[in-house]
Amino acid sequence: MGSNLSSPLVAIVGATGAVGVEMIRCLEERNFPLSGLRLLASPRSAGRKLKFRDREIEVEPLTERSFKGVGIALFSASGTVSRQFAPIAVREGAIVVDNSSAFRMDADTPLVVPEINAGEIARHKGIIANPNCAAIISITPLWPVHRRNPIKRLIIATYQAASGAGAAAMEELRASTEAYLEGRDYKNTVLPHPYAFNLFSHNTKIDPETGYNDEEIKVIAETKKIFGDPDIRVSATCVRVPVLRAHSVALTFECERPISAAEVREAMKTAPGVKLVDDWANNYFPMPKDASGQDDILVGRIRQDLSDPSGRSVTLFCAGDQLLKGAALNAVQIAEKLVRVPADAA
Repeated sequence: MGSNLSSPLVAIVGATGAVGVEMIRCLEERNFPLSGLRLLASPRSAGRKLKFRDREIEVEPLTERSFKGVGIALFSASGTVSRQFAPIAVREGAIVVDNSSAFRMDADTPLVVPEINAGEIARHKGIIANPNCAAIISITPLWPVHRRNPIKRLIIATYQAASGAGAAAMEELRASTEAYLEGRDYKNTVLPHPYAFNLFSHNTKIDPETGYNDEEIKVIAETKKIFGDPDIRVSATCVRVPVLRAHSVALTFECERPISAAEVREAMKTAPGVKLVDDWANNYFPMPKDASGQDDILVGRIRQDLSDPSGRSVTLFCAGDQLLKGAALNAVQIAEKLVRVPADAA
């Protein structure tokens, strides 16, 4: 790409959404080296002002002319918006880091979790895909294990927060909980089922042949691509739970060779992007309340899978902030890798 990436002009598409707001915060808190920040959103959000580095930036309407001079464009919008505008941004010379599912499974598009496969960034052709939030939070802690003792089978059960469905779903959880506690009726309009004090299968379409929903299919396919292992056997059950912004995941994995819980625990101690929370004495393990607002994924409840007499399986539990490592932070980490790559090498 032709743009100077030592200090690029950065654009955020979907800047007023839950993830877009976190992207702005991540760029500021991590002191990202940019020459300017352009905030883009739908026409109904244009004119709003958002704070960045002690100044206010006015949100501009997203148009085909929005990307002139942009070096890196962080997209946090629908797949429809990404498919329309990401190629336009690339033609203008920008590198796109896209948070939608639009390009994730394209063979020519790197799907990147920097702690796992940052080397894939170098082969981009203008677009780099940010993975599904549940996939990121599930498999980032497993990578150090997979490198030492390949994981052959993985069973995932997710407990996914409202933030994964956007700011409107978060507000619906707040409002419906308040109504429930006050004994008032509440009509849910964002999610398909009552949310307060309830949980339900992830609100994506069910595949009529397999019975898996779209979220589960994404987690399965993206795990294979990120790990670079099409033969790993993965099953997922994705559930929406009444939590605001941190996803939790129960994982059971079977390795190629026998592995102990102690070995896994030791690997977690030095795993990048991971924090061990495994206090058996006090029954204190990863919780959404602790993961919310944290960059690291919390990992604990590490124990031998007693159903596998071969000793090759371990079970654990993790929690990670869906808006941060599950979305905005991962995208900014990819952008950080880009600014360290000479423009002609990219």
